[in-house]
Amino acid sequence: MKHLTILTILTLLLFFSSLSAHSQNNTTYLFIGTYTEGQADKGIYVYAFDSKTGQLKKVSTAEQVTNPSFITVSPDGRFIYACTDTKMPGAGSVTAFAFDSISGKLTTINKQNAGGENPVYVAVHKSGKFVVNGNYTAGNVSVFSTNAGGSLNPHTQLIQFTDSSVNKQRQEKAHIHAAVFSPQHDFMFFPDLGSDKIRTFRFDADRENPLVPADSLSVNTKPGSGPRHFTFHPHKNFAYCIEELSGTISCYAYRNGKLDSIQRILSYAKPQEINSGADIHISPDGLFLYASNRQENTISIFSIDPENGRLKLQGHQSTFGDHPRNFVIDPTGKFLLVANLATHTVVVFERDMKTGLLKKTGIQIDVPRPSCLQMRRYGK
Repeated sequence: MKHLTILTILTLLLFFSSLSAHSQNNTTYLFIGTYTEGQADKGIYVYAFDSKTGQLKKVSTAEQVTNPSFITVSPDGRFIYACTDTKMPGAGSVTAFAFDSISGKLTTINKQNAGGENPVYVAVHKSGKFVVNGNYTAGNVSVFSTNAGGSLNPHTQLIQFTDSSVNKQRQEKAHIHAAVFSPQHDFMFFPDLGSDKIRTFRFDADRENPLVPADSLSVNTKPGSGPRHFTFHPHKNFAYCIEELSGTISCYAYRNGKLDSIQRILSYAKPQEINSGADIHISPDGLFLYASNRQENTISIFSIDPENGRLKLQGHQSTFGDHPRNFVIDPTGKFLLVANLATHTVVVFERDMKTGLLKKTGIQIDVPRPSCLQMRRYGK
């Protein structure tokens, strides 16, 4: 009887030790979306990231997925949602994956029609109950509700845009390039490259169709600018948009859904014949803004004035690769990782917390046509 009691205690200790290990899984994961050349293949790559050294270790991949060009992580970290069948003629879908933060494995849940061709950006409401998608070629946005297990229902809301602008090759019609929630998730902003607008909607999570037009709050950008990606300051009432066609960053004061222009500043080191501004992010401390510049293949570095939100150029960093479509700053703010799509690399830079400047670490990984980077820390 005594032996049984000791055995039982040991079993319980092992059990709770296992639970504790799972609950204290302090891992930062890097998720990489890619282009698979239009074929169902390994499309999303998962790496464990060491936030002390910048080292990356491959953990898993999502199999049999086509062109998952943009991905996002749900607020609770349990699910990954991806734009899939991107740039496939007449196609377009959004796919849900379950993510096990203990094993690092991705499991496909289901896929829904995106409501239009060439989905390029997905965002998840803070409740986890809605996924919003932007279709670039179709020029529309779609909204999906989710189920408890992370699966997507068919889209319940589809909003089509029809405007155009001055660049007849690139702006012949609406081209939605991002779908971004306000900090309180009560508004959504859709940079429309084709129409030179940042389209604004109220977001009412109590409605089946949560997007409510707020046309009076939408912003007309400079003709030919081509607004692309958009981000909010983590602590202040400022917002910033990278304009693809002008290679410029537009800065805004933000309050209650309203954007007021405060500055426009060139992102490139020098003017280009053809600009191709891509991605934009702010350091976790809110002191520095970064933007990726294709053609020139640089990351521009700006300090942010905490009082008025204006940017001041600090410098440019080569990405040591071609076509830096997307980049990410790790949760600690110590590192910045760049996806060079055309040279099939993800390059790790160390970030100077005082100056904002970047230094190549010598760490990089080879990934086929990386187009999107997302990062999340799990555990405490």
